[in-house]
Formats: sequence, structure tokens, C-alpha cells
Amino acid sequence: MSREFLLPDLGEGLTEAELVRWLVAVGDSVTIDQPVAEVETAKAVVEVPSPFAGTVAVLHGAEGETLDVGKPLISIDEGGASAAPVLETASDYRTEERAGSGNVLIGYGTSGSTDGGRSRRRKTAAPAGLASAGETPRISPAPAQRDSVDGAEAVRVVSPLVRKLARDLGVALHALDGSGPDGLILRRDVEQASAGSPAASAAATAGANAVGPATATAGYAAGQDAPKGAGADEPTDHSTDPSTGLPIAARTPLRGMRRTIAQAMVRSRTEIPEATVWVDVDATDLVELRAGLKRRDPENAPSLLAFIARFVLAGLAKYPKLNTRIETAEDGGQEIVSFDGVNLGFAAQTDRGLVVPSIRAAHRLSARGLDGELKRLTGVARDGKASPADLSGSTFTLNNYGVFGVDGSAAIINHPEAAILGVGRIIDRPWVVDGALAVRKVAELSLVFDHRVCDGGTAGGFLRYVADAIESPGTVLADL
Repeated sequence: MSREFLLPDLGEGLTEAELVRWLVAVGDSVTIDQPVAEVETAKAVVEVPSPFAGTVAVLHGAEGETLDVGKPLISIDEGGASAAPVLETASDYRTEERAGSGNVLIGYGTSGSTDGGRSRRRKTAAPAGLASAGETPRISPAPAQRDSVDGAEAVRVVSPLVRKLARDLGVALHALDGSGPDGLILRRDVEQASAGSPAASAAATAGANAVGPATATAGYAAGQDAPKGAGADEPTDHSTDPSTGLPIAARTPLRGMRRTIAQAMVRSRTEIPEATVWVDVDATDLVELRAGLKRRDPENAPSLLAFIARFVLAGLAKYPKLNTRIETAEDGGQEIVSFDGVNLGFAAQTDRGLVVPSIRAAHRLSARGLDGELKRLTGVARDGKASPADLSGSTFTLNNYGVFGVDGSAAIINHPEAAILGVGRIIDRPWVVDGALAVRKVAELSLVFDHRVCDGGTAGGFLRYVADAIESPGTVLADL
């Protein structure tokens, strides 16, 4: 019996997702909780595992295509397989629990063991992002995928990236003897088979120049062309631009997280009457404080950003108007919504763009606690494993653009918040101390705020409080 598995709600009420790549092909056998597709939502990249076992009958959609939640994703023939309970709706998929079942979606899970789960590979340049020689692919044991070359029978290949490399190099997988466990064909087997061929040189050059989303076509079924627009850097237009007279190199669809970022930025600038205040601060004492802690305990010394985050939270306790947002009331008017606590967002740069992970109930954490959450959330965001909950719900955002080597920035408020604080790089500058010129560690702070929720006095008071805390950290930390 063939069953359709519908694309589930991936959280936060998202209505669609982009199919990045298939992890299986028609004819493959799949087991319960085996990842079958990698999809990108407005919040994160997630692997979608199968809720039942069987043989892949139909793949509904091509890589690069946008699929609606609740529409068919994959059809699986359960005949002769040890099938799990059939889950055909998004709600069934999210609430079902099976004994012995592993992880399901990022942000969701079942109560069983997580052993054997597959770790998502980061989207980096191909083929550099492939498994290194001798590395066994990190995927649960599964029947081999079928090679379409000359109608050959099933071959021992699990990695779609190895299959793509074989296609690029013109290597017939069915003719190879794999060097991996049980004859599994690895990347090195393909490379050795193609050593010295013109195709190998061309593929290596192409791989060195490939970046980011272009690897989304890596898992496409053998013998099929990648869908138009599947790679962000793939040329889709060769016409001439009428206004500039220049040839158009490519048209990149604005979708997924990039589209979400664009919509949020436009909405922020359209709806929020923002104003900016800034100040230079002498961070010498804070740098020295942190250096002393690092000498005594190198592994557990909080970062400078963690200390600044702690000062920000203390400042918001004194100036709570900046920890608010404006909403439309039931009567159609507007109201300022304040919060009992702070979810601190912070900007993190990833391969997929800028995201804002949220430290929930950050006001309850010490500098060490904040440092741990900053590291944890940055890690999962850059690995593409952040859940929708990790990337939403912030009430105030801290942006450390100093990591990019810049001093200041006219930041855009993270809608629907009321303010964002930016921190520039800390560098040596001439500074007057007790009437004498000295070289000090100086940084620029800039606060962009919603002028509807407060005036310059509140914004200036908050910024000055944070600046004073950075300049005299011992005094402020004694009260926290």
C-alpha cells in the first residue's frame, strides 16, 4: 500500500518550505525516522524524517521548489516493510510518539532513543564539503540508493554528494567496488576511479568556485538535471539589462530566510519611526577585568560580549520602556506592550545570512550563564540546527558588529522590538584620563530606538548607563 506523507508544520505557523535536497531516491528503502529530505523554512534548515518504513514510490517536488505545508512530500510503499503507524497529517506527525523512535524535526522529538540519527552537513562549497577520505558517512545504515546508469541494480551508495561527484566526473558507480564497510562506495573510491581524467580536473575547478546554496543540487537523483533556480548562484538569464546596458549574469530568487529578512527589514523601516543615539566608551577596565579572569580560569572566563549583555539587561531593568513593542489593540488603536523579563536577541552571522537567536529569560542569567547561551545558540545557528523557537521571541537585540572590523552602524530595529544596541570594535585610541592624554581601549555604542515608545531622555539614559558600566565594570557588577 502506498502512503502519502504530507509536509508537516515545521513550527511557528510557517506555511511553506523550500526543498533544498532529497536524501533518498525513488526505489530506495527507508526506515522509521530516516531523513528523506532537507528543507529550508523562513527560520531554519531542517531534515524531515519519514514517519513510517517502506520503499520510496514518488518524490513530490524538485530541489529548489517551494512546497506548501500540508501538501504531499513523499509517497512510500509499505508493502513488505515493517511499517510504523501511518501519519498523514501535520498534527499527527508532530504529536505521534513511538517507542524506540529517534529524533524527528529540529525543535520537536519523540521519547525514544536518538541513536543512529543523521547529522546535517553544512552547506559549503562542493566538492570540498564532501566526506574526507576514509570517513564513513554519518547516516543511519540504510539500503543503498539505486544508480540510474545503464539501468544497473542497486549499488552501495548512501551519500548524495558522492553520487553527484560521480556524475560530475563521469564515473559509473555500478562498476566500483567500495572501500567502506560492507562495500560502501566513498568519495575516495570515486576520486581514484577518475584520477587523471579531464572530467576530474573540470569538476575540481567547479567545486573550488562553488559557494553556499549552489550545493543544494547535490542530492538530485542520478540522471536528472537540477531544477532551474536550485542554486543561488546559477545563471538563469542571459539577456541585457535595459537600464544599464550590461548583460544579466543571474537572477536569484528572493526566498527562504533571505526573503524573511528582507520582509522584516522593510516592515521595520516602514512602521517604526526610529532615532539613533551613540557614544564612545573607554572599555579599558572591562578588557583588563576579562583578561584577569582568563588568566585565572581560561576555560570559564565570560566573553566581553557576555559582560556587555549583562550590563544591557541591568540597563533594561532601569529603563523598561526599551523592552517593549507596539501592537494593534482589539479596538483598532495601538498599545505599548511591556514584559516581565527580557528575551535577549543577538545578531549572529551564518552561511545562510544574519539570524537573531534569542536567549530566553536572559535577565535571570549571570555573565557566565549568558556566555554559555551565546556560545550554544551561535553554534546551533551556524550549523543550521537552530529550531524556530531558538530564532524567535526576542524582546531586545544586541548586535556586535565589531566582529566585522567596523566602528559603527546605523542598525535596523528587529521588528517588532523597540530598540537595538550595536557595539563596534574595541581599538586603541587617544583618550584623556585625569587631564592627560593616554592610549585606551575605546569602542562605539549606538542605540536605535522606536520614538513612539520613548523619547531621547530615556534612550540617552539607558545608553549612558551601559557606557558607564563598561567604563567601571566592577562598580556595576557588585550590584548584579
